[in-house]
Amino acid sequence: MKSILVRAAILAAVSAAVQAHAAGSAAAESGRWITESGNLEIDIAPCGDALCGTVVRVIANRSMSRPRADMQVADGRSALGMQVLSGFMPSGNGEWQGQIYNREDGQTYDCLIELLAPDQLKVRAYKGLPLFGKTQVWRRANESSGEPGGPQ
Repeated sequence: MKSILVRAAILAAVSAAVQAHAAGSAAAESGRWITESGNLEIDIAPCGDALCGTVVRVIANRSMSRPRADMQVADGRSALGMQVLSGFMPSGNGEWQGQIYNREDGQTYDCLIELLAPDQLKVRAYKGLPLFGKTQVWRRANESSGEPGGPQ
């Protein structure tokens, strides 16, 4: 009986340490980010045990796939308030894995995010294997002014 209690206590301590590490890591990726295209400002924040990203500001409507063209939104929904990142959980080596919604083609992709620097977030969307994806670098927005690039 004593052995079972010791194992349970160790398991509880390890679980708490993992959750504390994940919560501590979330602080770095949390905050407001400007997409690489400059179209949207995304607020990344905890949602349950995961991280999610919600559009808090629409800046422009440029196509991500066709330079100098306006974006044609696949589903016609407004971006403001839309959750475009969902279910991001730590996956090791400083990366978080979840899903990203692409408004332009109406598709949801697997996605890895990783903090490259305090003001740079690597976002890699893919289908199947990350090798066959596309990487963007988002920049941190200055929350006090709504302008990109300032400290948080």
